[in-house]
Amino acid sequence: MKIAIVGGGPGGLYFAALMKQLDPSHDITLWERNAATDTFGFGVVFSDETLGGIGNADPVVAEYMSRRFARWSDIDIHFGAETLTVGGQGFAAMSRKELLQLLQHRCIELGVDVRFSTVAPPVADLEAGYDLVLASDGVNSQIRAMYAESFGPNLDPRANKFMWLGTDLVFEAFKFFVKDTEFGTMQIHGYPYSDEGSTFIVEMSPDVWEAAGFNESAGEVFPPGVSDQKAIDKIRRIFADELQGHEILANNSKWLNFTTVRNHSWRHGNIVLLGDAAHTAHFSIGSGTKLAMEDSLALAACLHEHSDLESALVAYETERRPVVESTQRAAQASLEWFERIGQYKGQDPTQFAFNLLTRSRRITQENLRLRDPEFADAVDRHFAESQGLPETAPAMFQPYRIGELELKNRIVVSPMDMYSAVDGVPGDFHLVHLGSKALGGAGLVMTEMVCVSAEGRITPGCSGLYTDEQRDSWKSVVDFVHGRSTAKIGVQIGHSGRKGSTRLMWEGIDEPLESGNWEPVGPSALPYGPGNQTPREIDRAGMDKVKADFVEATLRAEAAGFDLLEVHAAHGYLLSSFLSPISNQRTDEYGGSLENRLRFPLEVFDAVRAAWPAGKPMTVRISATDWIDGGNSSDDSVDIARAFIEHGAAGIDVSTGQVAKEEKPAFGRSYQTPFADRIRQEVAAPAGVAVIAVGAISTYDDVNSLLLAGRADLVALGRTHLYDPQWTLHAAAEQEYRGPGCEWIPQFRAGRRKPPSARTDAVRPRLSLLREMDTDEASTTHLRWTPSTRIAETVLAQ
Repeated sequence: MKIAIVGGGPGGLYFAALMKQLDPSHDITLWERNAATDTFGFGVVFSDETLGGIGNADPVVAEYMSRRFARWSDIDIHFGAETLTVGGQGFAAMSRKELLQLLQHRCIELGVDVRFSTVAPPVADLEAGYDLVLASDGVNSQIRAMYAESFGPNLDPRANKFMWLGTDLVFEAFKFFVKDTEFGTMQIHGYPYSDEGSTFIVEMSPDVWEAAGFNESAGEVFPPGVSDQKAIDKIRRIFADELQGHEILANNSKWLNFTTVRNHSWRHGNIVLLGDAAHTAHFSIGSGTKLAMEDSLALAACLHEHSDLESALVAYETERRPVVESTQRAAQASLEWFERIGQYKGQDPTQFAFNLLTRSRRITQENLRLRDPEFADAVDRHFAESQGLPETAPAMFQPYRIGELELKNRIVVSPMDMYSAVDGVPGDFHLVHLGSKALGGAGLVMTEMVCVSAEGRITPGCSGLYTDEQRDSWKSVVDFVHGRSTAKIGVQIGHSGRKGSTRLMWEGIDEPLESGNWEPVGPSALPYGPGNQTPREIDRAGMDKVKADFVEATLRAEAAGFDLLEVHAAHGYLLSSFLSPISNQRTDEYGGSLENRLRFPLEVFDAVRAAWPAGKPMTVRISATDWIDGGNSSDDSVDIARAFIEHGAAGIDVSTGQVAKEEKPAFGRSYQTPFADRIRQEVAAPAGVAVIAVGAISTYDDVNSLLLAGRADLVALGRTHLYDPQWTLHAAAEQEYRGPGCEWIPQFRAGRRKPPSARTDAVRPRLSLLREMDTDEASTTHLRWTPSTRIAETVLAQ
């Protein structure tokens, strides 16, 4: 092949070297506009997985890199006056300058035509004259911009300011310095990359950046290679204690905003994107160099394995995209955590350290227990001690009091519509469904959304509390839960609004009824989606009737014996649709500003609170974001939660979306918990109000991690309980927990031990003549980097 490479960073160079190794007859030309000695940045970090791939693909490069690596396993978290060390992580880093020199030398050695200080020819000429054009021209890729229609780039510039620096202070571990300055919270991401220096990245929110006066240079344009020395001098003063008298090193260092790059496609004809031109991931979670070199390896392999270019490029993107998107999801969670780091400054150092480590959701409590069991145990002890609880139980099995209601554990069966009532009357199905979840060990079992009127149903199969017959049937369910389990049971009440008069879920979710339909209502005459009925704009008389219906349903809920009541103000149903500017476009006092949009939902909430017994808690479910441009955002959700708390909510159940069909949610594991976390930190915890996290949470490890990090007080699981009605009991068995937080009923007690699986009872023979000597666990968990470490490694290698 005749290959043109635009961009001489690690990704482009490594790809060229790999292709030449696979077939020396490849004709490869690489253009890099900067000189060979122009290296921006300091250190680059690699995972063991990536290093293994490099070792398999190019032993020469891998062997040299291994000799230059700084290696360590510890993370030091400096928070307030304390430093907490967590081990067992495993890092390898080296100088970016050394890596580039190695790859440059390797390319020249293999016969690649490398042209430094040279701008590449016009892309049209490269397309016409080469079989393949590799665009590895960075985050500001000109080739990507030229063919934006094909690549479909999505650039997401973030608010935080950061500056990439170095220091001649050689850190012994990965360092997080979180400093509460007079201007606000600033943080340092630092790590060693050699026996002579460390990377030193300073990051802060724009508000802190401005308060510190760093915006003085905002309008100044620095030429390539020139650093913002005035800002660097100020950073040196602020972090004088952390630098311990050492120098800050600058290299093209100036204030930047990180931009997350995503592309709909990575290829256009014979052009393919690689590295930062195709995707970026925040520096707090990984290295762009690591991702680029992994891209290079995959692309070279796919080109070698496929006989035609199109198939190879499709295979490359198919193989790499899931890996990259997984990394980007973790990076997004991490960068958003650091954007809000100031909200955690009141946390205890132990909880803060755990929160920081688990911010991306890739590291969990059980994962930490494998890496550093001593730290994991300390986190468990701290959680129990901080709340005056017995320390023997995992976090999920610690009791919790919401209002005056005592729950035996932190697990909630999330409300799930079953569409199985007849004329709004729940039947045997609901008794079995909710009864089985109560027997399954959850602390709180929630009903589906129970509708306050016939016209407030979503479908003909929705249950209600607008007749005495419905009340009595619900009482049978409540009595079973109270009589047969130690669980509590709550009712969620709501009105479908513009999402009403639709088919059963399995007949076409959100699709209008073909017959027997009724007229839905909403704050404005706007349908939920293109195929839905246009609702009637509700007037004052209609609002009064809805409010009265909520009160009547509340009275029946109390008569049925429910322990807790939740008002459903999420997912685009009536109260939710008043809250969202997407569905509420009224021009009276119930539309426009958020204060106005809150008015009717709060009127309903107040009326329900007045009717519900003072000694029983009331919660509210909200959508923390609409996932639509112009809709409610995370900022709005904090104000919405605050309003309901001021009106007496004992808990905020934090979900998202489902307000309109055009939403674009960012699905992923535990994807809604950052919204719950923010509401808890900013408004709920200071008021002593519970926060319930919900959404794609399915393992006890994730549950424990969320609770230990202080992101939620309770965790609601829905589909997980459909998959396994005894999920909570099984989680207790998996964790070998027995206690009041999760007791098996007498009828089930014989099954509380996990059944043996294939060969779990096998007795293993001795197969070694000499036993391995025991090693000091601490020495393997905690590895520090010092210059003497490299000397010892070099001696061993020789």
